[in-house]
Amino acid sequence: MARARIDDIAGRDAVAEWAREGDGIARPQLALAVRYTLQLLAELSPGGTVEVRVPPFGAVQCIEGPRHTRGTPPNVVETDASTWLGLATGRATWETARTSGRVHASGQRADLEGHVPVIGGLAR
Repeated sequence: MARARIDDIAGRDAVAEWAREGDGIARPQLALAVRYTLQLLAELSPGGTVEVRVPPFGAVQCIEGPRHTRGTPPNVVETDASTWLGLATGRATWETARTSGRVHASGQRADLEGHVPVIGGLAR
């Protein structure tokens, strides 16, 4: 069963609130911002090669290539909500987040370079 799509206005409002408030944002709004930007990533980079996880809020499969269907995915990107939203909005770069250790990426194709940011107009 497919997940219900998050409304663009509600999603953008949640991301804008995170951009203003940072980590002081209310947890439900943080969850909405994370899930919305993950939704955008999956829509902009469809596929099933890489699984992007932002625990405890959500995960998506994205990027064209060999599709993963069972067990532990071979290509996983995992990070916290603040780092993910930084990547999703362009406030952080993939290279910086990766080299600083704020992103854990395992697998040969676990690379989001060129796939983030997914929402514009919020970089500082």
